[in-house]
Amino acid sequence: MDVVERIKSEIGAQPVVLFMKGTPDFPQCGFSAQTVAALRALGADFKSINIFEEPELREALKRYSNWPTYPQLYVNGELLGGCDITLEMYHSGELQKVLEGAGALTARA
Repeated sequence: MDVVERIKSEIGAQPVVLFMKGTPDFPQCGFSAQTVAALRALGADFKSINIFEEPELREALKRYSNWPTYPQLYVNGELLGGCDITLEMYHSGELQKVLEGAGALTARA
């Protein structure tokens, strides 16, 4: 499987996929940390992919998405955006609606 097919497979395998620097428990940049915090605050079920583990994927994803920075958040196979857009949507309540529509929110106590 080439790298573009892998990207398509990853974003199609789960409703919410976050390509980030590091992992949710150990983010390696502030923007990735803030994006994870917003997703976790909403109780989102998401898959994360550490772009530092795969330099080829990291470079190919920039071309695939036409988005030069990380993190990159995909919902239902579509690029939602990076940290700024995700946080803006979180604060406006729009992110919760999008995640609900994708069936990606887990029940919170």
